[in-house]
Amino acid sequence: MPEPRFVGHRPASTAFSHIRVAMFVAALATFAQLYGIQPLMPTFAAEFGLDPATSALTMSLPAVGLGVAMLVAGPLSEVVGRTPLIHASLLGAAAIAVACGLAPSWSLLLVLRTAQGVALAGLSAVAMAYLSEEIHPDSLARVAGVYVSGTALGGMSGRFVAGLLAQWLGWRGAIIGLGVLAVGAAVVVRLLLPGSEGFRPSAADPTALALAGMRLMRDPALVTLFAVGCTAMGTFVGLFNAVVFRLTGPPYGLPVGVVSLVFLVHVLGSASSARAGRLAATHGYRGVAPVGALILIIGVLVTLADPLPVVIAGAAIVSIGFFAVHGVAAPWVAARATYGVGATAQATAGYLFWFYLGSSVFGGLAPAAWTAGGWPLTVLLCAGLAVLTLALTLILRRIPSLREPPVSDPGVLGYS
Repeated sequence: MPEPRFVGHRPASTAFSHIRVAMFVAALATFAQLYGIQPLMPTFAAEFGLDPATSALTMSLPAVGLGVAMLVAGPLSEVVGRTPLIHASLLGAAAIAVACGLAPSWSLLLVLRTAQGVALAGLSAVAMAYLSEEIHPDSLARVAGVYVSGTALGGMSGRFVAGLLAQWLGWRGAIIGLGVLAVGAAVVVRLLLPGSEGFRPSAADPTALALAGMRLMRDPALVTLFAVGCTAMGTFVGLFNAVVFRLTGPPYGLPVGVVSLVFLVHVLGSASSARAGRLAATHGYRGVAPVGALILIIGVLVTLADPLPVVIAGAAIVSIGFFAVHGVAAPWVAARATYGVGATAQATAGYLFWFYLGSSVFGGLAPAAWTAGGWPLTVLLCAGLAVLTLALTLILRRIPSLREPPVSDPGVLGYS
């Protein structure tokens, strides 16, 4: 008699709890390393004699490396599995983080930061695919929301810790400190994360992988979701890249350690992504995504005000809106691929490629806009991207789902 098909771990199981904790920690470590350098950009500009746009390369180049590497890591994981890439990614990126802190020159620092982005692709490219295979569909949105909340808290804690350490130990000590914490996170994930049960390896056939990629690009919902990731991430990273220069300059003149406190607003983004996942389980992805995009627009516009508390409030609203959108869009891509053309990891990698392309391109353009036209031009750029995000989420509402859920299962309504 054949064994019953594995349908995913449910909340009552130990494996479910371990997956939730391990993927949260993995996200925390990954995004702390990726974004921890952000509040240090004015320090780089002062020490190496750079303009804001050039110092932002420490953020843009890792995003490029990460995005391009995911186009390889996603298909590779279809052959070798998800968990080997997750473990290799976390440990490799942590080692490179320590090397970044020891880099003797600006050029070598950029090379190492790019390599770090490549290393981090191993987790980012397969996280949602792993969850979609190992978690029961009824709980996928909830666990995906926890993972995305880990990305929010990781970005927040990385920036906060780096800013504080830089005050005491300089920028080198700050980066090395993040690397040491990342090593600890890699050990925790190694001990907790269960092996794959729902994964079925594919043959190492480049032609088949290319054909699967072509099928993904013929799905209008997936293409639109890729664009959502690009514009939403561009809004978010662009605004926060520029705001550190606004707050360290006149009239505020805040030191780096104090500016790093601004990133504590990302804790609201973490809560937002988890909440968006729970709401999606009831109202569907199509119902939640436009609301997050509207919140994103409002937050960008609020930052036009001059009083510091209002600027911080606007940044907090931006964080809430962005992580609501991303917390819905990322699992939506995995679900759409799972119930459509397959190649879930490739679909996730495609989404994240455009996601980090938005981070790289618009994350670099926003500081340039700040230099050229001050905060009004920065807001014009970011608000335009946020409005485009809203338009794309409304287009998604008009694209039909790939499946009709049974009446007894309203939680999956509109998921794919």
